[in-house]
Amino acid sequence: MRWPKDWGRRTAVMGVINLTPDSFSDGGQFNQLDRALAEASRQIASGADCLDLGAQSTRPNAVEVGKDEELKRLLPTLRAIRAAHPKVLISVDTFLAAVANHALEAGADWINDVSGGRRDSEMLPLIAKARCPFVLMHSRGTSRTMDLCTDYGEQGVVQGVLEELRAATDLALKAGVHRDQLLWDPGLGFAKTTAQNLTLLQQLNTLVDEGVPLLLGPSRKRFIGSVLDEPRARARLWGTAAVCARAVDAGVAVLRVHDVGPIHQVVTMASAIGSNR
Repeated sequence: MRWPKDWGRRTAVMGVINLTPDSFSDGGQFNQLDRALAEASRQIASGADCLDLGAQSTRPNAVEVGKDEELKRLLPTLRAIRAAHPKVLISVDTFLAAVANHALEAGADWINDVSGGRRDSEMLPLIAKARCPFVLMHSRGTSRTMDLCTDYGEQGVVQGVLEELRAATDLALKAGVHRDQLLWDPGLGFAKTTAQNLTLLQQLNTLVDEGVPLLLGPSRKRFIGSVLDEPRARARLWGTAAVCARAVDAGVAVLRVHDVGPIHQVVTMASAIGSNR
């Protein structure tokens, strides 16, 4: 299994490259091979420890395109990036086992599943067989229904997310996945209100203390726009930076972001402050 440099000793930065025409903040920007390859090179030079390629939008109300279209978007770029940067760690963001399988064969190192294995019954057995790292994200419903799935009852969002991540982990282990393959992602913005996202950030240590490396994807999300009254996704950098500083302080293992250069600086500075306490 491949991990970022200095794994376990500092927060890694994962750069997002969406190969879609309809992702919420950069749809259509990198869905041409030359642009995606240039962006990968730029992110690596800016301090990315790994890259996360996605060919299916998971924004609210996104249309699911199916495995054939997802693979058509993904594989040429994945192969080109792997050829140009043979040592870079590459994650692929998909909830379809067939896509994950082809991605691993084409050189991907991690699979990042926004459904945590819920959407495709073949995903967990595939991950078990591949013995690759697997990002198990908390979510409910689909892109079209998740905003209707925000009721966590009396237990509240933190305990609700924690219990559902534990249950998903149990399913993964029963399928043969090893615990050391897993990363958890609490799924900011997926089946959570703005208030619930903020509560999760306030209590990140509760999740970190479970001992499974935590990946966090706050970049340009709606809840940041809501707090800042900023409707433009690309104008939410400083809000994203604030969340990332909080995440470093809490001991988050990986930050998944669009703006690699600035967030790499945030992580470096926040880590330096933390190491001098």
